[in-house]
Amino acid sequence: MTQGLRRFQQAGTFHFLTFSCYRRWPYLRSAIARDLFEASLERIRKRYLFVVVGYVVMPEHVHLLVNEPALGTLDRVMQALKLSVSRRQVRTPFWQARYYDFNVWNPEKTTEKLDYMHRNPVKRGLVAKPEDWPWSSFCHYRAGFVGTVEIESFWTAARRGNELPDAQLKI
Repeated sequence: MTQGLRRFQQAGTFHFLTFSCYRRWPYLRSAIARDLFEASLERIRKRYLFVVVGYVVMPEHVHLLVNEPALGTLDRVMQALKLSVSRRQVRTPFWQARYYDFNVWNPEKTTEKLDYMHRNPVKRGLVAKPEDWPWSSFCHYRAGFVGTVEIESFWTAARRGNELPDAQLKI
């Protein structure tokens, strides 16, 4: 999957990231493990100053839609996030070594990736409806729900009383 993978960073785009638990084992199957991941994601988001547009935490993998960090690089963010989670877990190794990175170049692709992420738990048979899976950004988009991870959207901008930082977010 990652052979010949080319990453285009500092391109001013969003990145659709996918990464898996070691050998795709369901290390994130418990609510406690998924909650821990969300807390780590929010801590790393604040530390490296990047925007989370959307996410979903599945039992054996994670999808993120993020921008490039103001501090450091995206690969450094991924390293810090994986390390933050794995240090709080008993299992080692916890993560596969690499991650998949797809540049999202336009608003239509942003919407496509958000839909894909939010439907993932339904497609896998974990829940009947996207809103039944609490470990994703779906409820934020549906009703402005404020969860553990700050999601950059119209809801968030409205709470701050300002404009969105990136035209791509106007979905």
